[in-house]
Formats: sequence, C-alpha cells, structure tokens
Amino acid sequence: MGLVSEVLLLPFAPVRGSAWVIGQVLDEAERIYYDPATVRSELARLEELLETGEIDEEEFGRREDELLDRLETGLHGGVGTGDGTAR
Repeated sequence: MGLVSEVLLLPFAPVRGSAWVIGQVLDEAERIYYDPATVRSELARLEELLETGEIDEEEFGRREDELLDRLETGLHGGVGTGDGTAR
C-alpha cells in the first residue's frame, strides 16, 4: 500500500490487527480439531463411555461416525500433525 493509503487507514489498524489475531486463533483451533491424535484420543474416550454404560450403542454410533469423519479429514486434508500437537 502507498503512504496515503496507510495514513487514511491508520484509524482502522486496531480492527485489522484484531481480525488477524482472530484468524490465527481460528486456524489453530481447526488444526487441533482435525488433528488425528486428538481424534484418536476422543475415540478411545468414547469407547470407555460405551463400556461403562454412560452412553448407549446408538449414541456411540452417531458420535463415532462424526469422529471418523474428522479423522478422515485430518488424515487426507493434512491439517493436523498426527503427533498430538498442531502446527
């Protein structure tokens, strides 16, 4: 941008900065959400809930399908690192 544009847009700098920070937070949250290691741990926890009787087969199946969809997205979309950390 030119100098004139920068001067004219200066009052909006906090808004632009906030939008950038929000975008970074959303990107990181998405990486963690689709991280294969995170999804696998959630699948293990879901199985524990089924074994202890806290959820029934129907609830287990529904939630398992959602987690498997997330796992597939994470593995094929490349958003997670697979080691429990997000980058």
